[in-house]
Amino acid sequence: MSSQGKTYRTCCLTEKGFTLIELLTVISVTGILVTVLVFSFQRWNSGYIVESQLKEMQMDLINTQARSMQRSRMHFVDLTATQYTLYEDTNPAPDGDGIPNAALDTQINQRTLNARYPVLFTNTQLQFNTSGISVNDTVICSSAVADADYDCIEISTTRINIGQLATPVAEGGACDAANCIER
Repeated sequence: MSSQGKTYRTCCLTEKGFTLIELLTVISVTGILVTVLVFSFQRWNSGYIVESQLKEMQMDLINTQARSMQRSRMHFVDLTATQYTLYEDTNPAPDGDGIPNAALDTQINQRTLNARYPVLFTNTQLQFNTSGISVNDTVICSSAVADADYDCIEISTTRINIGQLATPVAEGGACDAANCIER
């Protein structure tokens, strides 16, 4: 086309943008990914809490065992599903009588466990004699549904090992030494 010697070109303008279907597809895929990530984070966080709780408990038990050797006194630990308490046998003074008595002996420490991640155990009380030897073998296990690398502690005569349950308690596994695999 030309008008008074000028040439004009007509070009087609294309509209750019997203269709409603494309937009809904992107939103749906994003929603699915966010949901998967939230559930993965929750599972990872549960595993982290279980591991840190059991590692802290293991260190407290090792320190109590060492303290019993250092001070040449019996020490004991009272366990419940949501807390544990460490004691030193001090009654009667000065060296105690070798009999655990939570009401009369000295409390060293008490830790409360996360109530969402309770523990199971084979004995409600651990005892370490004056040589640091465990009087009773015990296994402590997490009963939580969590993907944790460490979810059990095995206490034998002279060792305190952390491990992983071959079959988690939540899936019907036993809280015993045979199921707690040292890592």
